[in-house]
Amino acid sequence: MDAEGYCERCGARQPTGRDHAEIVLDRSGAVAVTDRGLRRSRNEDAVALLETPNGAVVTVVCDGVGSSPRADEASAVAVETASAALARGVPHEEAFELAGRAVAKLATSLDDAPACTYIAAMAGPDGGVTIGWAGDTRAYLLPSGTPLTEDDAVETGEITAWLGADADDADPHVRTLPPGTTGLLLICSDGLWRYLDGYDFPTSGTPLELAREMLRHALSSGGQDNVTIALIPLGEAHG
Repeated sequence: MDAEGYCERCGARQPTGRDHAEIVLDRSGAVAVTDRGLRRSRNEDAVALLETPNGAVVTVVCDGVGSSPRADEASAVAVETASAALARGVPHEEAFELAGRAVAKLATSLDDAPACTYIAAMAGPDGGVTIGWAGDTRAYLLPSGTPLTEDDAVETGEITAWLGADADDADPHVRTLPPGTTGLLLICSDGLWRYLDGYDFPTSGTPLELAREMLRHALSSGGQDNVTIALIPLGEAHG
C-alpha cells in the first residue's frame, strides 16, 4: 500500500482498523461502534471509550471536517488528547483546550489546517453526567430520544465551531445531568443523527446490540457519511 492506503497494484483503497471498530467495557456496559459508512473512502470519525478507577465512563467522539486536509488525523489526535485529560480529572474546558492545541499543531499553514468537531462526556456510576461539545456532533438521552446538545451550525448546515488552527477561539458548551439520571446516553456523529427523523430507537437488547442496530439503520438509510455511536448506561443500569 502507498502512504494514502491504496494498493499499488490494483489501485483500490485497502481497509484499515478504522473502517469498522467496536469497543465494549464489561464493567459499565458502555459500548462504542464506528464505521466508514458506504460512501466515504475512509473513516474520519474517531472515538475513545474508557473507564476511570472510580467507575466513571469517559467517551470522546470527533468527526473530521471533510473540507479540511487530513481530517482523520485531526479527529484521532483530538480524541486521544481529550480522553486522556478527562480521565485524569481535568474539567471539560481544559480538555477541550488541550485537544484544540493538539489539532492545531498538525497544521503547516492556515491553508493546510486539519479540523474536527468535538463532543465529550463523563458519566458517573450515580447517573450524573457532564457533556462538553463544539460543532454538530450530538448527545441524546434514550429511550426518549431527548436531545442534550445544540449544534454550532447555520441553517444551511455549515458548522460554526470546530477544533483546528483556523478555528476561532471559543469555549465548549457544557451541560450537566444530575445524579439519578437513568437510561442510555447516546453520543453520535452526523452519520447517524441525519437519519434519526421519525426513527424509533430500539428498546430491547444489550448496548452493543442496540448500537449495531442503529448502525444498520444508518447504512440502510444511505450511509452517506462515517458513523460513530457510543452508548453509556446511566444510573441503575450502569455497571
